[in-house]
Formats: sequence, structure tokens, C-alpha cells
Amino acid sequence: MKTFLPKIDMQRRKWRIIDAEGQVLGRVAEKAANILRGRDKPTYTPHLDAGDFVVVINAAKVRVTGRKETDKVYTRYSGWRGGLKRETVADVREKHPERLIMRAVKGMLPRNRLGSKMLTKLKVHSGADHTHGAQQPEPVTL
Repeated sequence: MKTFLPKIDMQRRKWRIIDAEGQVLGRVAEKAANILRGRDKPTYTPHLDAGDFVVVINAAKVRVTGRKETDKVYTRYSGWRGGLKRETVADVREKHPERLIMRAVKGMLPRNRLGSKMLTKLKVHSGADHTHGAQQPEPVTL
């Protein structure tokens, strides 16, 4: 018996599309992260980037449960005195709704160069229209 290691050239990457309208944020992010990593394929290998491209549409209409809309706070720190910035989910949804899904998916990917490369295959759009029609993305059901 020999262990099968897939070659990256062996497989063609597909394009998948997820409609986030009315879906829970965590469930959309989990499905997208699994597709980006290639965990839905029989040839999944943790140290290789064997996943597909993912297009998420209607990011502005994604749903959060409980009181997360006002209570969940995203923080970032510039390193300077007084440089702590805080935003709630409602603030992020108003300004840049695609960042909600980007940040949730990023937290579910490996924290190394491979995870950064996987994140570049994620395309998030706040509305229903997208620019990836030529790739003929396959719809994903949640």
C-alpha cells in the first residue's frame, strides 16, 4: 500500500457560488472555508491547496443569531496610544458588509502562508450581482 498524494496539476479548480441571503453567518463561513480547503473532496490533503474558488453573493443580507448585531465587537489596535478601534456587526454591515464574511472565513483557515493563499480564492460581493459569470460557478446548497 502506498499513500496517494494528489498533484496540484491533476485537478482543475471549480468555481462555486453561495447565496448568503437569510443564511446564518457562521454556517456560510464554515461551508466556504471547507470548500476553500478542499475538505469536500476525496483527495483532501491538509498541507496542499486543493480547494475550489468560492463566490459569496448577498453578503449584506447575511443573518446573525441572538444579540450579536449590537453586542459582538470587532477590535483592532494600531499600536499607538489611543489607537484601539471598535466596531459592532451593525457598523461593519453598514460600511463594508463583505468584511463580515471575509473575517469569519479567515478565522476558519490555517494561520500560515497556505491559509493566506486559500483566502485569495474567496470572492465576496455585497449584492446579488457578481463579475464571475464567465467561470460558470456551481450553486452550493446550505
